[in-house]
Amino acid sequence: MQTSNYLHIIKLAIPIIIANASVPLLGLVDTATIGQTASASHLGAIALATLVFSFVYWGFGFLRMGTTGFVAQASGAKNENELHALVFRSIFLGALIGITLIVFQQPIGNLSVYLLSASDAIKTLVKDYFYIRIWGAPATLITFSLLGTLIGMGWTKQLLWTQLFLNGLNIVLNVTFVLGFDMGVKGIALGTVLAEWLTLFFAGYIVFHQLKIKRPLHRIQELKIHILDSSKLIALLKVNSDIMIRTLALLSGFAWFANQGAKFGDSILAANHVLLQFITLSAFFLDGYAHVVEMLAGKAFGANDKLGFKLQVKQSTILAGITAIFLALAVFLFSDPAIRLLTKDMQVQAIASNYKNYTVFYILFSFVAFQLDGVFIGVTKSKEMRNATLMALVAFIGVGLILVHFYENTGLWLAFIFYVVVRGFTLGFYYPKILQHFEIK
Repeated sequence: MQTSNYLHIIKLAIPIIIANASVPLLGLVDTATIGQTASASHLGAIALATLVFSFVYWGFGFLRMGTTGFVAQASGAKNENELHALVFRSIFLGALIGITLIVFQQPIGNLSVYLLSASDAIKTLVKDYFYIRIWGAPATLITFSLLGTLIGMGWTKQLLWTQLFLNGLNIVLNVTFVLGFDMGVKGIALGTVLAEWLTLFFAGYIVFHQLKIKRPLHRIQELKIHILDSSKLIALLKVNSDIMIRTLALLSGFAWFANQGAKFGDSILAANHVLLQFITLSAFFLDGYAHVVEMLAGKAFGANDKLGFKLQVKQSTILAGITAIFLALAVFLFSDPAIRLLTKDMQVQAIASNYKNYTVFYILFSFVAFQLDGVFIGVTKSKEMRNATLMALVAFIGVGLILVHFYENTGLWLAFIFYVVVRGFTLGFYYPKILQHFEIK
């Protein structure tokens, strides 16, 4: 029986892993396209522009994560009305936030660029990217909600098609605009915006079809009171605010890493960005198991199945650990030729190759943090997840300042590895508290 459960987890995870792998593939293609047609400053601009939108968008990643946890629990409790109401609440919230970002794009853009430690040439390119990409905000944030629904329900094949549609279209458009029309950084931004809006309609159709909602507007009218239930709204906002703080703290760690690298010059910034592509690729593989445990743990929590919950967490984590070992080994063996594909700059190639082994250790230790993130998202224990991530961030920056002072970029990478280890440790500290919430029947 346990073997069949392992196979069930793998069956659920494979479509998510393939879907997630297409996300860093997009980053790899963008990096390679710019790297083969422009200077290190353009490559550095893509690195920092991507960082800016990691804050702008994934600061609101609760629209995906919070939706997943609540949807999984509603599904486990077999509450269809609450399930549908949750989806509409999340969609409306995503639309509202997206429109707000467009309205306030000028101060957000100016502040983002001001905070970057980069040359004036790179900052100008980042602005070019930002003021095009921001117009995709409503589409991106609503799609977060739709993806969260697919994960929470365990509809991983549909998630796969949605993610492949988004990233496949994005790759085609970006390559067309950069190589075909020589639009550079602006072409990357334009291709991304168009792909985001088209994906919104694609994902919306899939979600409503799977939920058997044939007339969304009519269903909204039926559930109007339920959707606007003050206690449900407060619970959603509370969890979302905690997840937002957690996400911003997590992104702050990556931002601090990138910003410190920029202080060492454009070449080191570019080299670190190239290596982060490998980490991102590995992270999305590991996140496949994290997404599965979000859904499985959330459903077990909603059904009050403590034994099932513990079993799902244990088995999915074992599979994630095995995957992390293989990913680390792959980076160790094949990163050098991959680096040469990503950039033609000889100096950037040499620096990236010199620091590649640090990415190996980061990947090897990272799966614990990913799995525990998934568990906490699934059971919507957002306060503990928020606190753990904040503690890890403080430890990272504190140790990082010391190591960077003495060892520069080497110290930065050592601190980065320390960061992911502390994330896993602090989340593990709070894990027993989840088990206390199950009722003993």
